[in-house]
Amino acid sequence: MDKTTLRQAGKIWREIGQYKKPKELAVEIELYKKMLNLFQVGDYCYFIFSPPELRMEYTNDFITKLLGYTPDEFTLEKFLETVHPDDLQNYLNFEATITEFWQNLPPEKVFKYKTRYDFRIVCKDGTIKRLLQQVAVIQSDDEGAVLRTFVIFTDISDLKQTNKMVLSIIGLEGEPSYIDIQPVQELVPHKNILTKRETELFRLLIEGLQTMEIAQIMEVSPHTVATHRKNIFRKTNTNSVLQLMKFGLEKGWI
Repeated sequence: MDKTTLRQAGKIWREIGQYKKPKELAVEIELYKKMLNLFQVGDYCYFIFSPPELRMEYTNDFITKLLGYTPDEFTLEKFLETVHPDDLQNYLNFEATITEFWQNLPPEKVFKYKTRYDFRIVCKDGTIKRLLQQVAVIQSDDEGAVLRTFVIFTDISDLKQTNKMVLSIIGLEGEPSYIDIQPVQELVPHKNILTKRETELFRLLIEGLQTMEIAQIMEVSPHTVATHRKNIFRKTNTNSVLQLMKFGLEKGWI
C-alpha cells in the first residue's frame, strides 16, 4: 500500500481523536446498533475503530462472509488497500470533512450525529462491492475528542447502480441533518421534503415492517399509516418500498 495514503488517513483520524489514548470500553454491540438506527439490509459487518490509535477493535466474524477476510486479516492497512483506487481520494476527503465537522461541534453534541457514505471495495476474491459505511461516536471526553467509533459496512451493490459517492451527516435526537455534502462546501441544514411523521414511517418501511406493525409502533391507525405511505411515495416519485430504499440511498438519507 502507498504509505502516503496511510499517513494522510492517520493524520485525519489522530486529529479527530485529539491525539489522546482511549480508555477501556464495555462493548455493547446490539445496543449500539439499536440506538443508532443503523441501516443493515443485506450482508453487513461491524467493528469498533479507535481514531487516535489507528486501530480496528472487535471486528466481528461477518466480515468474512462480506469481504472474504478474517477479522485478523482486516487491519487498517488492509482496509485502505482494498478501497477501490477510483474512490480512495474521495474517501479521504470525506473523512477530512467529517473530522472538521466533529471538531466544530460542542462536546455535548458529539454523540448526536452519525455519518454515512458509500464507496467501492475490492474483496479478497477480487470481486468489487459497493458498501454503505455508517459511523457514530461511542466514546468521547469532556473536550469532544472522538476516541472510539462504531462502524458498520452494509453491502448495497444491488441497491445502488451509480458510482457517485454521497456523504451525509445525519442528526439524531432532533439535530439537523446535512445531506449530499461536498468536501469544500459550507454545511447547510437539510430541508427534508418529508414531515417528521413521514420520516419516521420512511425508516420503518425500509426496515421491512408491515402496516400493522408500523401502526403499533407509531400509535396510529392502519389508515393513517396508509395515508402517510401514499404521501411518501408521491413526494419521492416511487411506488414500492424497494424503489424508496434505492431513492434514500441515492439521496444520502440512509
